[in-house]
Amino acid sequence: MNAPKITPTLPDAQTVLEVQHYTDRLFSFRVTRPKTLRFRSGEFVMIGLLKEDGKPLLRAYSIASPAWDDELEFYSIKVQDGPLTSKLQYIKKGDQIILRPKPVGTLVHDALLPGKRIWFFATGTGIAPFASLLREPQTYEDYEQIILTHTCRNKNELAYGENLIQAIKNNSLMSELVGDDALKKLIYYPTTTRDQSNQMGRITDLLKNGKLLKDLGIESISKETDRAMVCGSLGLNTDLKRILEGFGLKEGANSDPAHYVVEKAFVG
Repeated sequence: MNAPKITPTLPDAQTVLEVQHYTDRLFSFRVTRPKTLRFRSGEFVMIGLLKEDGKPLLRAYSIASPAWDDELEFYSIKVQDGPLTSKLQYIKKGDQIILRPKPVGTLVHDALLPGKRIWFFATGTGIAPFASLLREPQTYEDYEQIILTHTCRNKNELAYGENLIQAIKNNSLMSELVGDDALKKLIYYPTTTRDQSNQMGRITDLLKNGKLLKDLGIESISKETDRAMVCGSLGLNTDLKRILEGFGLKEGANSDPAHYVVEKAFVG
């Protein structure tokens, strides 16, 4: 089965440059970047395909590549009966997708007050905006410590994040952009909820029972030093909001920067 083709003359059409499948449920792809597109690392755009009736079917997708990248990367789940991903999962190099170049989102540095440590809390494909932010030089300029937590059900679902961290730490361009010492600020904390792994459990439970902080040698989370971004399931977002506010953190926004932000546009 092939994804429906989009004619090259269709406005907002972008060409698929690369596709990588990680599991039977997860894949990433890179597409051309519109010359007019300007975005902040962490934002999302609407992408999609044409339906059989010729109308576009669009969904919100975080841009996983940083703002300086010449291409656009996306990370997606496959839903077999999903209106969009049931078809999107079959795209291949040379195909075209629709991309509406109007980026928005709350997971941006402008929505946070200055701090010393930033937490990126992700489940599933919610890691996508942080894949962008972890390759953004400003992240390393603004913080002394950068912590990515990524929770998935199965160990093989962590592959995208594992590859990302390895690529960042071994990438000569990243070293040039931020320096080797800056890359040492990055801490990766993956967990699984079903498969056996080095760290088991929901990140919310590990945060509430103190194991996460103990493992990282952090005494506590404080509104004076800590900032956080959350992207995942609705349950994760709701639970982490409650936990973070229990530490005294206040939710921020582009128009009112504070201590943490949550992406409400979609769940990963």
